[in-house]
Amino acid sequence: MTEYVLRFIAGGVIVSGFAILGDMLRPKSFGGLLGAAPSVALATLGIAVVQHGPQFAAAESWTMIYGAIALACYSLAVCHLLMRLRLAALPATIIASVVWLAVAFALLAGFGGAA
Repeated sequence: MTEYVLRFIAGGVIVSGFAILGDMLRPKSFGGLLGAAPSVALATLGIAVVQHGPQFAAAESWTMIYGAIALACYSLAVCHLLMRLRLAALPATIIASVVWLAVAFALLAGFGGAA
């Protein structure tokens, strides 16, 4: 139960901080990049350091980086499928999901992940 309370408090504080930062940036649409994902990742890494040590948190951070790279590839694939091939949104996202999974698992297989 203590872990959930700690996650709630840490996540809330970090989300609020990123929301303030995002509100100060121009254009306002850029503020959405600083929404939940970075703050939740920081809170999770902080808890991982406290509970499991810095080596475990370092391994977890690499898996987060791999996920971010895979998401970037997914985003590029969706843009390409929508803009150049003129696919509808649903088929484009389904096809690009395969790209996301392939890149993420390839990075995990090639470089390793969480211990």
